[in-house]
Formats: sequence, C-alpha cells, structure tokens
Amino acid sequence: MDIREAIFRLSHCREIGTSRKLKLISSLQAHSPVLPHISALQLILSIPIEKASKLHKEFHSIPFTRLKLYYADKGIKWCTIADEGYPDLLKEVYDPPLLLFCKGNTELLHTPMKLAVIGARKCTPYTGKVLSHLIPSLTQHRVTIISGLARGADTIAHETSIRSGGKTIGVIAGGFDHIYPKENVPLANHMMDHHLMISEFPPHTRPEKWQFPLRNRIISGLSHAVLVTEAQRKSGTYITADYALNEGRDVFCIPGPLFAPMSEGTNTLIQEGAKMVVSAEDILVEMASM
Repeated sequence: MDIREAIFRLSHCREIGTSRKLKLISSLQAHSPVLPHISALQLILSIPIEKASKLHKEFHSIPFTRLKLYYADKGIKWCTIADEGYPDLLKEVYDPPLLLFCKGNTELLHTPMKLAVIGARKCTPYTGKVLSHLIPSLTQHRVTIISGLARGADTIAHETSIRSGGKTIGVIAGGFDHIYPKENVPLANHMMDHHLMISEFPPHTRPEKWQFPLRNRIISGLSHAVLVTEAQRKSGTYITADYALNEGRDVFCIPGPLFAPMSEGTNTLIQEGAKMVVSAEDILVEMASM
C-alpha cells in the first residue's frame, strides 16, 4: 500500500474528522503508509480504543480497487494532498482536504488567476447587475471564477462566466451523485463536461448542513482572491470572507447602500480592511501584482 491508497482509504472513513486524518497522514508519511495497529492509532490520535478499533476495521474494509475503477468509469478523477497536482494554495489553509474528487478539466486548478465569488443566496438584483458588469472583463483576462453552485450569487457567477466565454469551477458540499440545489443539476452537468466540479466527499455522500462551511474553505483556499457581492452581517458569506482574510487572501467587496441589509456585511468588511471595488480593473490590477 502506498501513501495515495492510504489517503484514499482514509477519505472514505467516517470515524474521524479532517484534523485527525491529517495528523495520521503526517505519521504515515514520516514512517510507513501501512496503518498502525489499534493501540498505536489510539496513541497517535488520542481517541478511545473502541474508536481506534472501528477506524482500523473501516480503513481495511474500503474496496480500494473496486472504487478506483468505478470512479474512472464515471469520469471522476481524484487528487490527494500528497500528489504533485494538488493545488499549492489549498495546502495553505487550516485543515486542507486530504483528497479532492474532480469531474471536468482539472487543468483549471492551476490557472494563474483564480477569483472566488461569494454572496447571498437570497441576493437582490444588485448582485446580478454587478456581476454582469464585472465578470465579462475578468474572463477576457483569463480569470477563472470559483463559486459554490448555491442559489443566488453563486449561480449568477457561474452562469455569467460561462456566457462570457470564461472558465469556472464549482465546489460542492456532498458528492457528485447528490447535487444541491436540484435546480442546478443542468448547470452542474454542463460544468462537469466543459469546466470543473470539485468535492472533498465521495460521490455517494448526501449534502448536510455541516459540510457547507467545509466547502467554503475550499472555495477561498483555491483562490488567489475573493469577491463578495452582498452579505448580511454575521452571515455565512461574511464569515467566509473573514476566514479568507485570516488566511491571507485578498478580499474585494462591492459597496452598497448604507441602510441596505444585504450591504451591511460588505460595507463592514471594507471598514475592516477589505478592498472596495467598482470595476473589473480594480480587481485585475490587484491580482496582477500577486
């Protein structure tokens, strides 16, 4: 068993979370890709012996060869954190995903300018107007647009990028067999054929609420910078933007009316150090210097 197979197996295990999986992989890389005995697992991961026993059993029960062939048949590629093709930017985030499941053009992971676009699911028409104004110019300069395939701002970002002849990456919570929301299945299928879709979860995984913050760290982690269209204070979008700032990403914000609830978050982020943008040129100048 090599380290890629060990990571693949761990990525399909449910007994422990990402932090402990990363800790275990570090141990395997330093010593041997063979999973330690149950007692050693207990010590390495600081978990009860019962949990270590379940993990050991689950790890060895993963049908590696069968799943590998199944994914290949479905056109699903996978990239581990130990692979050369794993995005360097993503390695920098806290708790980077061990493995990325990819469907589409994986060369998009390595394009020189990648911009995450995040915003409200219940966005106002302002988001559509702003993105229709910004994205065509950005795609002309080969900026790859990354978003989360959610309703609202995400969908607008993907669709505007596609209409403009650009390239876009969708990062989803859950697996490829359970695209959410359902109305975006046609969009997701188009992106799998012509752009790129990514998940850290196996294809059969149904999306759950706790997976969306994990998805958001990948969206910002893959990107050189993040653009926030509209956000309420303390919303998921606001928290993701704050996370991106803490991870050292440039955050661009669209200013909005002083008393508009959907602009409270973006206006506050600008006060806290995010860069106000009113044109694609504002973004391109900053990204060119990265």
